[in-house]
Amino acid sequence: MKDLTNKNGVFDVHTEDVMVPEWKRGLESLKMLRPRLKQLSILGIGLSVPTDGKITAEVIVVSSFEELESIDNAIIKGKIILFNTNFTTYENTIQYRRNSAVKAARKGAVAVLVRSITPISLYTTHTGDLVYEPHVKKIPAAAITIEDADFLQRIHNRGEVIVIEIQMSNELKANISRNLIIDVKGYDIPDKMVIVSGHIDSWDVGQGAIDDGGGMMISWFVPVVLNYLKLKPRRTLRAILWTSEEVGLNGAKAYLERHSDELDNIDFIMESDEGTFKPLGLEVAGSKNVTCLINEILQLFKPWDLNRLKVANSTGSDISIFIDKGIPGASLLNKDDRYFWYHHSNADTLTAQNKSDVLDCAAFWAAISYLIAELPVDIRRS
Repeated sequence: MKDLTNKNGVFDVHTEDVMVPEWKRGLESLKMLRPRLKQLSILGIGLSVPTDGKITAEVIVVSSFEELESIDNAIIKGKIILFNTNFTTYENTIQYRRNSAVKAARKGAVAVLVRSITPISLYTTHTGDLVYEPHVKKIPAAAITIEDADFLQRIHNRGEVIVIEIQMSNELKANISRNLIIDVKGYDIPDKMVIVSGHIDSWDVGQGAIDDGGGMMISWFVPVVLNYLKLKPRRTLRAILWTSEEVGLNGAKAYLERHSDELDNIDFIMESDEGTFKPLGLEVAGSKNVTCLINEILQLFKPWDLNRLKVANSTGSDISIFIDKGIPGASLLNKDDRYFWYHHSNADTLTAQNKSDVLDCAAFWAAISYLIAELPVDIRRS
């Protein structure tokens, strides 16, 4: 991306090294042995430990953490737990991907399966990250399709014993990655910054086209198009392509630590990480003053129906840790109702993108960030 930036005539670009966890998927298989033979689709959850060979065990199906807790530990011990939890919202349902391994291990389970975190499926498995705790045994965790989760649920409801064989290999090590930073220096108050961003990493399945190829590219596009149009804003407009968002916001955390003395100079921070479908406006987190100011700017985009404003306490993924520090920010608001159809799955390819929508997002992202950076008044945090 640095070379591509230079090829497009932008040379105020550099990278910053970040030490990140590198998790590599190996062989994965899941087979039902009882009540009949059937091969099932599986996708290991990122950062999961391997099975160290094969695990063969009975499956207990539950729909919630509460149901799991209601079962005696002696019944759970040595079993594999399947969490078959219907998708409501991502924020509510993601806990079953992130926390199920710890919850099941505390009860004595040897592995955990999770219904893929998606509202709809054409036999797709969806990965993501998980969390282990220091004093709880780490057990393997994997996602299965909605179809297979419901299939196993039906067998379980009939009172039949389900036995499966699971095998997962993977490797986890530390490695060096990089954040990419591109600046268009401000002509008046260059020490002040407006930041646009997206994350450059993705999961190993699919192509990462919507998570977060689109958001990353429209943020990269901002300094490139401003340079092409020979436009310089009042404040510095900085584009950051974060690394290692998927496994713990590591790129953003490293930037926050490395640039801690510059935080007071960030007037506004933006991120696109929930799709680049038809753009609608911005989701804004900040004081009432900031929200009113951004709303006024958005009215300039009313002829294109791009003036919608959604108020939130926090927004974005990487930028959420900056907002926690009191820096106002915004995420791209877009028609993302299909986002989780593709999210973290083999379906996340360029086919999921609409070129016209992505170009509209890029144009809006460049225009709105330039206008914010060009504001003649201070952007007051409170």
